[in-house]
Amino acid sequence: MMEIYKEEKKMAYVISSDCVSCGTCAGECPNEAIKDGDGQYVIDADACVDCGTCADACPVGAISEG
Repeated sequence: MMEIYKEEKKMAYVISSDCVSCGTCAGECPNEAIKDGDGQYVIDADACVDCGTCADACPVGAISEG
């Protein structure tokens, strides 16, 4: 019997509740992986390439490695 395992992708970067929804991170993301969510921006794990550009761009330090 063959077992199939689904790989769970860990978030490289996460946006904390300190996000002020300024949009700077979304504008800097080369893969457009950051979208406006419910009250703060969110990162799409499938589109994120772990480059760290968003964390460097965030003016309030709300993005960190997951």
